[in-house]
Amino acid sequence: MILGLDVSTSITGATILDKDGKVVYNEAWDLRKYKNFFKKVEYVETQITKLKRDGKRIETVFIEQSLQAFRSGFSSAKTLSTLARFNGVVWWLVYGMLQVEPQYLAATSARKTCGITVPRGQKGKAVAMQYVLDNIPEVTISYTRNNNIKPECYDKVDSWVIAKAGYNICQKEKK
Repeated sequence: MILGLDVSTSITGATILDKDGKVVYNEAWDLRKYKNFFKKVEYVETQITKLKRDGKRIETVFIEQSLQAFRSGFSSAKTLSTLARFNGVVWWLVYGMLQVEPQYLAATSARKTCGITVPRGQKGKAVAMQYVLDNIPEVTISYTRNNNIKPECYDKVDSWVIAKAGYNICQKEKK
């Protein structure tokens, strides 16, 4: 099975695909209630422990690569630093707990590997969401009372994209 993670200090998306590329697990781990960095890490550790306890035999792990550069109007240096640290700690947890060395995938190349084309001027997350809504019913999307997509659903979708891209990469390597 392949685990795809969209790591963030607010909500981490996790998707597991079976040997046929079918979704067997797709969740968002909500970390927003934990203000302490180490409490967030402990919560992720608990979720990975549950996956192991539930008999999910994860053989390959792909993690979305964290942002590497500044972009106008986006994250500050402090935010990028915290995210990179958290991403590294999750990488280490996965390696230690699952005995699998994770591989990093950039979001743009992962979407491309899944056949998701983002037209110029459109946001990748929105295009990926629409793709999943149209094609992947196993990824459940929930809405607010105002009929907006809940924030955690974007993380679920992003983790599916990472897992599916990883699955496609593994399939190419087998051939």
